[in-house]
Amino acid sequence: MPQDRIPMSREGYEKLKAELALMRDVQMIEITKRVATAREMGDLSENAEYHAAREDQGMLQARVNALSDKLSRAEIVDMSRLPRDSVVLGAKVRVKHIEFDDEETFQIVGPGEDNPDENKILSTSPIAQGLLGKKQGETVEIEAPRGTMRFKILEISFG
Repeated sequence: MPQDRIPMSREGYEKLKAELALMRDVQMIEITKRVATAREMGDLSENAEYHAAREDQGMLQARVNALSDKLSRAEIVDMSRLPRDSVVLGAKVRVKHIEFDDEETFQIVGPGEDNPDENKILSTSPIAQGLLGKKQGETVEIEAPRGTMRFKILEISFG
């Protein structure tokens, strides 16, 4: 059974590829050296440095595997072919939070481009899922872990 494709921009894909290369070609080599150095210290049963290095190696390998899987399922989206009148990957969406009467702008992005500090949210997040496909002027209700949020879409822009 094929895994779900993961839509992402070319930029996000390249960023994740670079991150994977750094993990494989630099960080994994450093940890492997730490393991070898710690192994030379003798008795492995009481060697805290060896066990810590092996644990770090396992965690890094898990991150490498997860990122490799994500890249293998990547579907590069041609941003120029997406509609400009509704919320799609790459769109900046200015919304009014109805309950709190404040405005916020989100940019809907794919993996590798998300940055909560810049309000760049993953297309798979609850807020993005609620906004995708909607048009300017629409009001949406989004179920999120902290309850139902209601937004009015004020503006959709790109670039």
